[in-house]
Amino acid sequence: MSTTVVEPWAEEPLLRYVAQSGARLVVVMTPSGQVLAQHGFARAVDLMAAAALGAAIMAASGALAQQLGERAFGALFHAGQRHGIHLAPCATPRGPLVVLTVFGKETSIGLVELFHEEFAAALHRAAPAEAVRAPVLAADFEADLNRSLTSLFRR
Repeated sequence: MSTTVVEPWAEEPLLRYVAQSGARLVVVMTPSGQVLAQHGFARAVDLMAAAALGAAIMAASGALAQQLGERAFGALFHAGQRHGIHLAPCATPRGPLVVLTVFGKETSIGLVELFHEEFAAALHRAAPAEAVRAPVLAADFEADLNRSLTSLFRR
């Protein structure tokens, strides 16, 4: 399985999390779905779809929490017959991140949750403070996306 990162500081915590949790797929992304690191995806289209869906689920969950008068909901977990997913926020000095983990029957939600907490703490320690960024312009969006994809898939 391949592990690739756009942000080098995320690599060591991601590798440790994958080894400890037994995760099959992992995406570390911003709340808008911009991928910072990934493990297990072979095709860019699958990674981008997972990131977009994960970000949308977190946004919908946040909106639902607000409607119910909650500050936020924590991690989300869904169990299937062959796979489970764990989707959780992660606070860092760089800003909030989202971690999507897909795991199989060889591990459990308890192990994923336990090691996710350690992973989130490791990301928090490793992340640099967020740099001041210029606004994203529509003209730059495609170029930025292509740079990220090239970095993630080395093409």
